[in-house]
Amino acid sequence: MTDVAVQVAEPSADSSMARDSRKGLRWRLLGQPLTVICFAGIAVLIGVALFAPVLAPFDPNFADIAHRLKGPSSTHWLGTDVLGRDSLSRLLYGARTAVVTSFEAVGLAIIVGIPFGLLIGYFGGWWDRLAMRAMDILQSIPSLIFALAVIAVLGRGANQIAIAVAIVFAIILIRITRGLALRERELLYVDAARVSGLASSRILFREILPNIVGPLIVETAIMLGSAIMIVTMLSFLGLGLNADTPDWGSMLDDARQYQAMQPFMALPPGLAIMFAVLLFNFAGDSLRDALMGTQRSQALRRRKTTRSTRPLTHFGGNNGTTRTDAEVLNVKDLCVAFPYGKKGSMEILSGVEFSLRRGEVVGLVGESGSGKSMTGLATLGLVPTPGIIKRGEIRLGDQNLIAMSDAELNKVRGSEIAMIFQDSVAGLSPVHTIGQQLAEPLQVHQGLSKQDAAKRAVELLSLVGIPDAARRIHDYPHQFSGGMAQRAMIAMALSCGPKVLLADEPTTALDVTIQAQVLDLLGDLTLKFDMAVLLITHDMGVVAETCDRVLVMYAGEIVEEGSAIDVLTRPQHPYSRALLAATPRNEARVGHLPTVPGTVPPPWDWPTGCRFSPRCPHAREKCLAAPIPLKNGVRCIRADELEFAHDP
Repeated sequence: MTDVAVQVAEPSADSSMARDSRKGLRWRLLGQPLTVICFAGIAVLIGVALFAPVLAPFDPNFADIAHRLKGPSSTHWLGTDVLGRDSLSRLLYGARTAVVTSFEAVGLAIIVGIPFGLLIGYFGGWWDRLAMRAMDILQSIPSLIFALAVIAVLGRGANQIAIAVAIVFAIILIRITRGLALRERELLYVDAARVSGLASSRILFREILPNIVGPLIVETAIMLGSAIMIVTMLSFLGLGLNADTPDWGSMLDDARQYQAMQPFMALPPGLAIMFAVLLFNFAGDSLRDALMGTQRSQALRRRKTTRSTRPLTHFGGNNGTTRTDAEVLNVKDLCVAFPYGKKGSMEILSGVEFSLRRGEVVGLVGESGSGKSMTGLATLGLVPTPGIIKRGEIRLGDQNLIAMSDAELNKVRGSEIAMIFQDSVAGLSPVHTIGQQLAEPLQVHQGLSKQDAAKRAVELLSLVGIPDAARRIHDYPHQFSGGMAQRAMIAMALSCGPKVLLADEPTTALDVTIQAQVLDLLGDLTLKFDMAVLLITHDMGVVAETCDRVLVMYAGEIVEEGSAIDVLTRPQHPYSRALLAATPRNEARVGHLPTVPGTVPPPWDWPTGCRFSPRCPHAREKCLAAPIPLKNGVRCIRADELEFAHDP
């Protein structure tokens, strides 16, 4: 009854959020009068540029010397210039020149700047360093001087001006896009896309780009106004367009020369330039405010959930025995290192070894900073830059994942090995629907058509217990509660039927009821798909409830391994016992809750011998002499001397 009540109650809340989301950006923009005026003004400006030949009363280059330097009249509404040309006609054609040239310049900058910024921001390394040093050098040159130099090489003309301005703007867009990509590549939804086996190009342009398009749209709107100003400035200086091309800059230059004879000449082009630039700048500011407002409102709608600790009651359904001898994943001597100091490196993982068998759930436990999540990422070849896998072997069947290229790993990730991340909402792309994110791995790995992938996505959501799946696939992640988002993440991980599932804290931040449902779901799906599961968790109650075997990790090493019953009732390592003693239970206790004294030391400060020795009450001098090997499932040279046989 509890499970049903939760599942029925959540859609109504999500439906309300869905209605709010649909209103979000559109109503924020329409609710700002200045925004409506700006966009209407931009539409009028573009319309004038498109229909200038129809709207202009005269040929803009027709000279009538007899009526030169005239003020406004019924024939010439805005007067005439020094050659007797109609100022209104030249102003309308000048709008065409300004709009076309600025759009061409910004368009070229987008085509070059955004893809290049994405590439160097996502891949980093030497390409990033070299590109940014080149950008620093180019950006140190004042924009106007740089544009003048380009025009001096290419010559005068609308296209030449557009290229000169595009180069200036492309440098700016490269820096902005790179910064946004650097931030996005560290987020969980990008890791989820990589785990799904998506190619780098798809991740860049289908995952990251839609998530950074908001700031880029704002910057583009502001650039359009800046482009109009730069184009008119160059024409005003006599370095822009040819004399027979009407534009606002040359009109303003003529007005400057004959200001004493006809002061009104400066008003039409001056006001046109001012209003055009202000329209684009205000439009960009309005977009920024609306986007930020939408993000704030979505953040406020997210549920605040608390993590609960499950009581230590009984053990996984197999009582510590493996369901099958079919070993699907074997990790040997895995070592991950990061640069430290000028020439050295520090090990984050040292000699990690474990195996997973079909139909088996293995728990990986330890405090924060022990290396649990890094173990999962390294298994998938996702060690964050600048870390490297220093040595080791990760065998998925007969394939050594460490020896594979990125292209080969993309074929394995998602299809044969998958991962569930601890922050379910952050692990889903916020700008794609749940259905799109479920369907994409199916299209990539199984070659399904768009329609077949959508049908399969509905089946997967139904499989993980999401009601009304046919409708919910069109929802976005923020419209799902924490429990439902976690179910969607599980569905995505299982979409291609992987042999191995890595679950990194899958019940973090979920309340106790939803936590139980997710764990039960994982257990059922493990049996249904006959897959191996590595469950990374801090919660010993979850381990007791779910796992067949347990790996205890401390400071980048496996310090104890064994069946769930053995490790949780007869721990051999002092660290395992300390973790169990600190686990909350449903029983009365006298005094303070036991804790593990101290904290996990940083990798650059690990002891030479037993890494737990500074916190261990049983440490002796011999524990510090040399690294301790894992022997008989425990990394402790005093394991035979210490008596931890009773239930802690």
